Amino acid sequence: MPSATLPAAGRRVVAPYVTAWSEETDPPCRLVEVPGGGIGYVDETVSDRDAHGVLSFRTPWRHGVGRPVFGKVHPLRQRRAMRRLLCQVCAEPADRTEVGVLWLLRDYREDWPGWPNGMGVTEPPVCLPCARLSVQVCPALRKGAVLVRAGRYEVAWVHGGLYTGWREPCQVSRVTVSFTNPAVRWVRAVSLVRELWTCTLVALDELASGQLATSPK
Repeated sequence: MPSATLPAAGRRVVAPYVTAWSEETDPPCRLVEVPGGGIGYVDETVSDRDAHGVLSFRTPWRHGVGRPVFGKVHPLRQRRAMRRLLCQVCAEPADRTEVGVLWLLRDYREDWPGWPNGMGVTEPPVCLPCARLSVQVCPALRKGAVLVRAGRYEVAWVHGGLYTGWREPCQVSRVTVSFTNPAVRWVRAVSLVRELWTCTLVALDELASGQLATSPK
């Protein structure tokens, strides 16, 4: 499933697969407390929960309709790409070698020794052609980016809104919690989060040449 494009001033602008579109507006819904604790939709269906039983954020799928809302991620496409290890830009399989699956991330190496080992990411992985393109056109990545191959990348958490209350639950914060945390029953999940381990950094300047030298981290 390719990324969508739109004409703009005589050129084609790439809209990443996980980007939300203007016609994908959130439908009205009513949340209630469910027996045993936690939240659910008053008209809940089987498709509203993932394999772990976590409630998912409802969003219509109108990919390519309207205009891309850059900076806003579509919850269903994010979870699909993350779960299947698809490139977040084109939705084709992410690049994978014997070293690991490829991620393109903002550079936070100053945050802690050994970064990004142990880091939770909401960004799905990438393929090589889209990694090259993203470095060129994404304003956030121009501030500093790094390619990472992760040898281990378990889906460990969900990110979304934490709710409280019993008759009319209301959102009180945004949280990232593990599937084993009891609080996950009160979360309406927007994103899947993978935890990266056995990470190897990849030189960005080798993207243009088509070579990918790696250095153990």
